[in-house]
Amino acid sequence: MQNITAEIKREQIGAFREYLNQRENADATIKKYITDISTFLRYLNNESTIDKQKLLDYKEWLLRRYAVSSVNSMLAALNQFLEFLNLSFLKVKRVKVQNNLFLKDEKELTKDEYRRLVKTAAEEGREQLALCIETIASTGIRISELEFFTVESVRRDYIEIVNKGKYRRIFLPKVLRQKLILFARKHGVQKGAIFVTRNGKPKNRSNIWREMKALEEKAGISGNKVFPHNLRHLFARIYYSVTKDLAGLADLLGHSSLNVTRIYTSNTGKIYQKQLDSLVDLRVRLTT
Repeated sequence: MQNITAEIKREQIGAFREYLNQRENADATIKKYITDISTFLRYLNNESTIDKQKLLDYKEWLLRRYAVSSVNSMLAALNQFLEFLNLSFLKVKRVKVQNNLFLKDEKELTKDEYRRLVKTAAEEGREQLALCIETIASTGIRISELEFFTVESVRRDYIEIVNKGKYRRIFLPKVLRQKLILFARKHGVQKGAIFVTRNGKPKNRSNIWREMKALEEKAGISGNKVFPHNLRHLFARIYYSVTKDLAGLADLLGHSSLNVTRIYTSNTGKIYQKQLDSLVDLRVRLTT
């Protein structure tokens, strides 16, 4: 088989960014792709010629430094970049991983830990952060959707989100709606985003992540569990445990695939072990 080579130039990153933007990818996705492609260019170390073997070597290099999930994510970004450059024939297969719907015990945020997070934030005088955590956990929203929680939308009982050509509606629990209205009134927020920084800009992923991480030691919670997206998973598990409505949960989370929603409703292996141990009807008493 003929070894086909191609040229890669650093200036192409700017054009790739614009391509992703025109394709209406989310801002977080664009940032992630550009970061991953920058990693690839650093690996090339000023070389501009690539071929399939060099890309396979890069894959092995990643596997020695990153978790498999991260490697696959970085390869996905690389393949998108190659496709943009009309070099699809050089795309690299992702690492095959056996499906595993069990959460790792050290990463599952429990209801008790969630309550401790909210309580600690309140005790530290971080009223906005406490309500922000409660809002994400009570609705299952993505952290990027928090900016759509405006005074106007909360007053009409639901949140409308129009982003990158997609529309969805988020419903608010009555108690949460009341808390949001009281918070806005207390802090003189008459219109616009309810959760804002000191400069008046809507809170974003990095703001909230950083503030949540500052709570982990005082709340007595492992740092592996304290991040905004874990609140979305907590909402999914609790909702499904009460309703058993996977399709309805998929709608609430904004998922187009039930397979993705199944991952969100996963429990740790300990839960399944307890369920197996409780199957009395299948026990066989052994006699000697």
